[in-house]
Amino acid sequence: MNKRGLTLYLHVHQPYRVRQYSIFDTATHDDYFSANDLTNKDNRAVFLKVAEKSYRPMNQLLGELLAQNPDFRFSISITGTFIEQARAWAPDVLDSFRALVSSGRVEIVGETYHHSLAFFYSIDEFERQVEQHRQVIRDEFGVETTAFRNTELAYNDGLAQWADAAGYRTILAEGWDSVLEWRSANFVYRPAGTYNLRLLMKNYRLSDDIAFRFGDKSWHDWPMTTDKYIRWVEESLAGGGSSVNLFMDYETFGEHQWEATGIFDFMRALIPQWLSNDANTFYTVTDAATATEPIGAISMPHTVTWADTERDLSAWLGNSMQHEAMRHIYALEHDVHRTGDEQLIADWQKLLTSDHAYYMCTKWFNDGDVHAYFSPYESPYDAFLFFMNALRDVRYRVMMHNIQGSTM
Repeated sequence: MNKRGLTLYLHVHQPYRVRQYSIFDTATHDDYFSANDLTNKDNRAVFLKVAEKSYRPMNQLLGELLAQNPDFRFSISITGTFIEQARAWAPDVLDSFRALVSSGRVEIVGETYHHSLAFFYSIDEFERQVEQHRQVIRDEFGVETTAFRNTELAYNDGLAQWADAAGYRTILAEGWDSVLEWRSANFVYRPAGTYNLRLLMKNYRLSDDIAFRFGDKSWHDWPMTTDKYIRWVEESLAGGGSSVNLFMDYETFGEHQWEATGIFDFMRALIPQWLSNDANTFYTVTDAATATEPIGAISMPHTVTWADTERDLSAWLGNSMQHEAMRHIYALEHDVHRTGDEQLIADWQKLLTSDHAYYMCTKWFNDGDVHAYFSPYESPYDAFLFFMNALRDVRYRVMMHNIQGSTM
């Protein structure tokens, strides 16, 4: 008989934020991501702040928990943009992730190198970035990725069919109510139209209790205790299923939920307390997906993500600015790659990161507050303006490359 599992998956990512790049910088400076008057919002400062608050203490805690609890295991995904920044500004952080993976009980999940929405605009660029990511994970961690998650957990039937054909064995998605209907996210499913792929779905209520509500003193269930949370997990599994799938950002621990909330102490207690029952265990996403046979097929003809109340792409493609920005940058794909200029290609790919479109979101109420919290800009209109100015300079660099090439 299979044990009852907790499947912890943590997503590690930092974007390259575009500086306050003015129209007067175009055709003059191509340092889109360097610091200027964003002060403490520049990329290096942000990375070092989050490293101190989140990556270092969380990696230390997870390392201790792995050492103390032989049945503890979990999964992470880690973007190429994060790896680049860690190499440059905090190599010890990258070392600490390597130490976790070397335990043999931490699985790395595949994704796009640049945390992009390329699947919805260019399959060529999407596959290029997936392979870039596979290679950097091989280089840095010496492992292969066999499970896949798309940027922002954006999933539909077409993505599942692509992943199946690409040889992945597990894929992750949001366990959204309108898709599941009467079913539970605690079971393993088969994605519609696939043969070898298994679908693992996020239990968003229990995930968000940690990721979003843990430190909220206005929440009716505050404060969260380990006893209370384990009771909720057991109640969820009492309805059937083999695993509660907890998917969230790595930065939940120490950055989104500050140390003062007790988030680290909560995790320190949760793992051994869950494992104190012999009927319980922890799974990686691949372990969970293969622990039981799929109980049925799930179809998602429309894209579902893990963001905002709509759980669709509106966080990134909900207004005309966002559509305009994405339309123009993907229109440059072939011209940029044709230059063969590695720096130009790298700069263009950094601009594909979904965070840029996220900063342009104009939603209100709680979703709008979340977008504003993450944005380094005073308004979504500033985010759009600086991005488009940088994009104009990319277009200028392509033009100059072509002119110089034609005169050689």
